[in-house]
Amino acid sequence: MLLAWPFLIGFGLTHNSLHWLLPLMALLLVLRLHQVRRNAGPMRYVVQCIALAGIALCAASYLLKAHQWLLLYPVVVNIVMLAVFGGSLWTAMPLVERLARLREPNLPPAGVRYTRKVTLVWCGFFIGNGAIALFTVFHGDMQLWTLWNGMVSYLLMGTLMATEWLVRQRVIKKEKHNE
Repeated sequence: MLLAWPFLIGFGLTHNSLHWLLPLMALLLVLRLHQVRRNAGPMRYVVQCIALAGIALCAASYLLKAHQWLLLYPVVVNIVMLAVFGGSLWTAMPLVERLARLREPNLPPAGVRYTRKVTLVWCGFFIGNGAIALFTVFHGDMQLWTLWNGMVSYLLMGTLMATEWLVRQRVIKKEKHNE
C-alpha cells in the first residue's frame, strides 16, 4: 500500500476518481493497522503511526473535499520515521542497532558504534527526503510528485539500505578479525 500510494493518488487526482478510491484506501489502512497490532518488534509502532496518519489524511480529504491532503502522506511518513529513528538515539539501543541485532544478536562494539552513526544517517535521509516530498506538494506538478514519491525516493532508500548493510558486514567482519 505504501509503495502504491503515490501512483494511486496520482491516478485518482488526474482521473477525478478519488471519491471511490479514498474509502478503499482508508479501509486498506484500517486492515493494515489491525494486522500489525498482532506483530511484535521495533517497527510495530512505526507502522501503526503511519497507518493512522494515512487514515487521517484520507478522512480529511474525503470530508473536506480537498484531496491535496493526500499529497502530504509521504511527508508525514518521513516525519514519523525521523521521530522514531531520531528518538531512538536517546535510548540505550538505537533502532538501527535493534534491527541489526535481529540478524547479528552478538553485535560487536564496533558494530554498535556503527549503528548509532547509521541512525544519524537515516535521520538525515528522512529530513532531506521529507523536504523534497514537501517541495513536490507545493510545486503542484503531479508528475514530479509521483516520480519523486513513487520511484526516486524508494530507489534512494533501497540504495541506502543496501549500502548500509554491505558496510555493516565489513565493519563486523573487521571487528571479528581483530579479536
